[in-house]
Amino acid sequence: MRGIDTQVRKNRRRIFKEVADLAYNSTNLKDDVEALPYKIVDYEESEYENVYRERAIVRERIRLAMGLSLRPENAPVHVTQGLEESNIDEKYYEPPLMQVIPSACNACPENKYEVTDKCMGCVAHPCREVCPKGAISMKNGKSVIDQEKCIKCGKCKSVCPYDAISHQVRPCLAHCGVNAIKNDKKGRAYIDTDLCVSCGQCMVSCPFGAIADKSQIFQLIRAMQSGRKIIAQVAPAFVGQFGKDATPDKIKAALKELGFYDVYETAIGADMGAMTEAEHYVEEVATGKLPFLLTSCCPSWSMLAKKFFPETIDKISNALTPMVATARKIKEDHPDASVVFIGPCASKKLEASRRTIRSDVDFVITFEELAGMFEAKGLLPAQEQMPDPMNDATGAGRGYGVAGGVASAIEECIREYYPDVEVNIEHAESLTECKKMLMLAKAGKKNGCLIEGMACPGGCVAGAGTNIAIPQAMKEVAGFKAQAEKKIPSKK
Repeated sequence: MRGIDTQVRKNRRRIFKEVADLAYNSTNLKDDVEALPYKIVDYEESEYENVYRERAIVRERIRLAMGLSLRPENAPVHVTQGLEESNIDEKYYEPPLMQVIPSACNACPENKYEVTDKCMGCVAHPCREVCPKGAISMKNGKSVIDQEKCIKCGKCKSVCPYDAISHQVRPCLAHCGVNAIKNDKKGRAYIDTDLCVSCGQCMVSCPFGAIADKSQIFQLIRAMQSGRKIIAQVAPAFVGQFGKDATPDKIKAALKELGFYDVYETAIGADMGAMTEAEHYVEEVATGKLPFLLTSCCPSWSMLAKKFFPETIDKISNALTPMVATARKIKEDHPDASVVFIGPCASKKLEASRRTIRSDVDFVITFEELAGMFEAKGLLPAQEQMPDPMNDATGAGRGYGVAGGVASAIEECIREYYPDVEVNIEHAESLTECKKMLMLAKAGKKNGCLIEGMACPGGCVAGAGTNIAIPQAMKEVAGFKAQAEKKIPSKK
């Protein structure tokens, strides 16, 4: 569904827009929050069968968008409970980040084979012949699968000449590379936080919009209203995210009009990281001190390694992530400023909540959430008349937004700074492929390699908080990278 402007995406954007509007304009916050579900879900125009259920779901989405937790199903908790604690101008975050809204979950089949009406009732019935458990029988001339006997091997589906057997897999689980999606007693999904690495791919894969993450847009707007100096850093994948005519220079101008004091490219920190990890590779891997080196850029990739492959922890580069490196650069330039990271990534919210990073990054919002802020203020970046030049980073740093871009940048730096060192590059995208790569590394199959991992297939341009189709985003990033005045950062 990525890149399709579905009703689920429209609903999410509407929530962000309305919550931002509350922060900007509400004079009676509690009453306005109460009224918002009725404003969003019109009784006469609702596309759902049950308008009351839809409003119940919207209430939970509003809470998450305001940084609040979901309400328990078995206790009378008011929709505005905790609102005062959230109505602040400083960091507000309470894990877990990713949450399933129970009332929105469709309780999809986790793993099920079913015969569809395409079954022709053929005489050969190969599906029955290949079933190792005798789970398929013929009734009224059609094949039927006994779900109690079925072991989900898929042999019946593979031999059906009419493709009449459907394999139903829960979409959120199918896109979770760490099997963190579990079932409750009613068959609804919930997220095992001990396994989850907060990549957000379950959220963008749910056709019912039942999974959402917490937002800080409300608190960010409060901070901007308080008069604090707020400086934005935009991730490399930001190009093209706000319309084809919204150039990087126009986006920067729009951010300043929104109220940000200044705007930096996070690619500055990516340049720093590329130089640091190039040095790490040369000093640690090329000399044999370490068997391989894992890049540190993607928080979900690092978390995957730490949770499931703890023996690789000391192989993860100690270079600061681009977000943190850029935040520290901003605070060196502006010690009195607060920093907001604007990017495509849900797991950056989790990274910023860590104790060692809280003083560097004050807020994290996604491109999707920023679009809600623009809409609430009636700002269209594409229509900015006074573009503000953005020339902070090199092509190497800007390339971090696409899978393979991190490894490519580091490789370019090694070849330029250390021409006598042979470099071996590997990269994996999607958590499933990342796990395979780490298993190979653990088994000694990737010795001598610099390994880039990206939790999202396609890289950061495929993050859970993006606005446009992945191929389009890749093209935009490539174009912005080519416009950089320098190809790689100068070695210090």
